[in-house]
Amino acid sequence: MESSNKSARELFREVQANPNRRRFGFGRKPALVNVDLQNAYTRPAEFVTAYETDPRQIEYVNALARLFRAHGCPVIWTHVAYLESGEDCGVWGTRSNTPDSLQNVKVGSRRAELDDRCEIDPRDIVINKRMASAFFETNLGSLFTFHRVDTVVVTGGSTSGCVRATVVDSLSRSFRTIVPEECVADKHESPHFANLYDMSLKYADVLPVAEVLAFMEQYKPAN
Repeated sequence: MESSNKSARELFREVQANPNRRRFGFGRKPALVNVDLQNAYTRPAEFVTAYETDPRQIEYVNALARLFRAHGCPVIWTHVAYLESGEDCGVWGTRSNTPDSLQNVKVGSRRAELDDRCEIDPRDIVINKRMASAFFETNLGSLFTFHRVDTVVVTGGSTSGCVRATVVDSLSRSFRTIVPEECVADKHESPHFANLYDMSLKYADVLPVAEVLAFMEQYKPAN
């Protein structure tokens, strides 16, 4: 294993600065997947499980969502919410059992609600997922087949958890996968940038949100 005195942030910035880094690029039809922008993870003043990386994250996500809708591209919001028993959280919910534990994000609770700063349109698709990836045992794949999606833009949190899991599953299904950097968040800097670094190298194009917005502003649906 190669050792380094560089921080995860520095390693990520080196990857981003490499002029020879090849991209997957945008395809013919993108979809926007906003992962778990719910109060449990977006309201640090209210819940200990929440985090904030870029304070404009939700603002940027809303701007992307407006452009995706304007061009007839799917907009998906996911959230985690569990039965009163917590059994649908499975083994994932067995490490602890406190009011802040994952399996205690109950259906209908304040923690499970999508952040009301998110601009959710009646045309958008809202998915209650139980595991890390937005694809795992949901109908997301079939929705993308129906819409002929070939590119998935992933936002939300956490970078090292549900975002990464969704990104890996997206690439595994041969979708071109894009992560707007300012639109993903984590509780700690090191896992945030370590996972951006890893996704950049292997699984996704990690781009400035301005570049993704510019692409969507000029987007023309394929015939």
